[in-house]
Amino acid sequence: MPTSFGSRLRWWRAHRGRSQLDLAGAAGATQRHVSFLESGRTQPSREMVLLLAAALDMPPRQQNALLLAAGCAPAWRESDLAAPELATINQELDYMLAQQEPFPAVVDRRWNLLRANAGAGWLTAFLTGPSPAPAATGTVNLAEWLMSPDDFRALLIRRSTPITLATG
Repeated sequence: MPTSFGSRLRWWRAHRGRSQLDLAGAAGATQRHVSFLESGRTQPSREMVLLLAAALDMPPRQQNALLLAAGCAPAWRESDLAAPELATINQELDYMLAQQEPFPAVVDRRWNLLRANAGAGWLTAFLTGPSPAPAATGTVNLAEWLMSPDDFRALLIRRSTPITLATG
């Protein structure tokens, strides 16, 4: 991911398949201004960054990164899931997770296990025995756990011959 404001803006514009003219119209600017922002010839105001981010339908975390690249303070706060102000969200997640049995878990964008329901415990116990031990950080990273030779990876067997169904 690019680091300067102009290169980030250009990347997101291309990622969304928009022209400078199209983006400028959606953000209430001119194509020339967008061009100057992408080339670094001018610096955007905080309001312009937020208008461009909205026009590009950027997620809040990426909007914050764009604001920081422009030299502005982030607009969106990122809270830990255990924060007291998210107690209602936590209750709802627990409720949804219980309703999703046997689908087992909620993970974050880095595949860290945030919470699991009884289905996760049953599935893990069925496949591997006891649940995976938390890493030194206290979290289980499912991507690492799935690919670790000592954990789930041993159960992922690639068949070299096709399976045929008997008909009769």
